[in-house]
Amino acid sequence: MRILIGALSVAMLAGCVSPAMNDARSKAPTRVLASAKPTPLVAECIKFSWQDEGVFGVDASAYINTGKSGELTVYTRDAGSFADLVPQGTGTAVSYYAKQPDDSAAMRRMAMLATCL
Repeated sequence: MRILIGALSVAMLAGCVSPAMNDARSKAPTRVLASAKPTPLVAECIKFSWQDEGVFGVDASAYINTGKSGELTVYTRDAGSFADLVPQGTGTAVSYYAKQPDDSAAMRRMAMLATCL
């Protein structure tokens, strides 16, 4: 029962943040990066680093959404920051988006993301 409730919560959360993400994607990403690592490995690293309560406090949340063709999106609770990861050969192209790119939390998330490349 708990698993079902958790799955429904994540599905509802993804539906709420999609408009914000689509709006952000209509503009240029805050930063475009690349990695030689496989996409799932980079996504898990980003998710794990964004969940660090020591860095982000009680707002330490991150989720992974799987898209078409192996594309992954790692995003925060309110989609204030998210990263689209696209497989490129044996590596990964990463587009990082932040609602407020000069915000200290957004800059920390970008720095944490960079450590995963």
